[in-house]
Amino acid sequence: MSVANSLDNEIVLCLPQLNTKQKKTVLSVVKTLANQQNDWWDNISDSQQKSINKSLTQMKAGKVIAHNEVMKKYKK
Repeated sequence: MSVANSLDNEIVLCLPQLNTKQKKTVLSVVKTLANQQNDWWDNISDSQQKSINKSLTQMKAGKVIAHNEVMKKYKK
């Protein structure tokens, strides 16, 4: 059984123990979490983040090559 299924089952088992006010609170929290937008940055690995940050630092330092120059080099 996957972790997600295990969590789903655990949640379902706990719900009958809650009163109406508690269930409304849980529903509100779940809706808030479901509506949150995930930032792609949080979904990439540390090495990917480091690579992007390194590239941004190089770009800010002027260490860039124009796209058309790169294309000329690799078209050959």
